[in-house]
Amino acid sequence: MELLTTLIDLVLHLDTHLMALVQDYGVWVYAILFMIIFAETGLVFAPFLPGDSLLFVAGALCGMDALQLQWLMPILMLAAFSGDNTNYWVGRLIGMRLFMRLEGKFLKREHLDKTHVFYQKHGGKTILFARFMPIIRTFAPFVAGVGLMRYRLFVLYSALGSFAWIGSLTLAGYFFGNIPVVKNNLTLIILGVILVSFLPAMVGFVRHRQRSV
Repeated sequence: MELLTTLIDLVLHLDTHLMALVQDYGVWVYAILFMIIFAETGLVFAPFLPGDSLLFVAGALCGMDALQLQWLMPILMLAAFSGDNTNYWVGRLIGMRLFMRLEGKFLKREHLDKTHVFYQKHGGKTILFARFMPIIRTFAPFVAGVGLMRYRLFVLYSALGSFAWIGSLTLAGYFFGNIPVVKNNLTLIILGVILVSFLPAMVGFVRHRQRSV
């Protein structure tokens, strides 16, 4: 319970915590942000880490000259791209072994075959759009690896997704994060960013439920 409270406080007061990191660690904060974004996109057990809201607040700090946008954006794009590719190869190299162990108990061969066909047809746009959906962006590269998505195609859309995701949210924070009405209501803005991030997944879930009825 205490861990959950700490995590909620971290997410809702990212501006305070991130500014404290900048003050305490200076340029090393870029390495800390790199590791957070890498883990959130590259480790299937870390989808709970802040992603969208962290990028927005980091961009806002760039607008305050606490961080440098010309350093932040390429570093975080590299983190997102590296995390994606690590996740893909974990799925490709280990996912099949895991599947074989669980086959017959929890998974069926037809499910893997369907996954492979799906990623061959729709894998590119899935990787691209998953960037903007929390939790899903953590699992999509892993599933792409398990589904044996062509690596060249994966790399292309992973790079495009990293550029679009990091660029859009950090620039949004940079240009809008220090507008008085935004700055004075940053907690509400962070909640709004989180809600908008989860919206596509929620809409997809509702539509799936409606089709199943």
